[in-house]
Amino acid sequence: MACLFIVATPIGNLKDISLRALECLKGADLVACEDTRRSLKLLNHYGIKKPLMSCHAHNEGKSASRVVALLREGKDVAYLSDAGTPGISDPGQRLVRQARDAGFPVVPLPGPSAFAALASVSGCAGKTLVFEGFLSPRPGRRRSRLRELLDSGEAFILYESVHRIIKLLADLADLEPERVVLLGREMTKEFEEYLEGPAGEILREATGKNLKGEFSVLVFGRKKS
Repeated sequence: MACLFIVATPIGNLKDISLRALECLKGADLVACEDTRRSLKLLNHYGIKKPLMSCHAHNEGKSASRVVALLREGKDVAYLSDAGTPGISDPGQRLVRQARDAGFPVVPLPGPSAFAALASVSGCAGKTLVFEGFLSPRPGRRRSRLRELLDSGEAFILYESVHRIIKLLADLADLEPERVVLLGREMTKEFEEYLEGPAGEILREATGKNLKGEFSVLVFGRKKS
């Protein structure tokens, strides 16, 4: 039976691809991907030539139906998001659901994830770590959800774009300026950097930098009294 493979890809450094992922991409009949240009760069780097099909947030329903049709023809399909693990704050969930509902096996090829990478270097104690991903771009909703997460007292991880990272840090600094945060930027790349400290201090430090790319932010849990 044909299979849908969900393939984790590097979040920056192309050397982070797994051997199993490369074998899967070489053996697949087609590669569905969030952005064909991004995936083509990865495939070209490793000398892999495969037909590509776009499957992103705005066409995922229609593209998922096309993938299921290909599975019914007996073709193996690999799915890639732009970076990291598909379905984790990335498209892929609807595709997986439709393939599973149609009776086809869906196999994960685990690998890079900004969430796991940041958590691994945080030294964050405790059993609970909440993954929230991207907050709403609407200021009111963002701040309201941030207040809920802070009030829980648990550690949590957020993703944010370069366009809104200062606004997010400003909200954190305003709501709980002493809560410790770890900010990861350019993770796995040449200019990788991590900033750790109270939210108010990290806001001041980040404001003076020439920020680029996407960011991962770990907010530590509130210290138990």
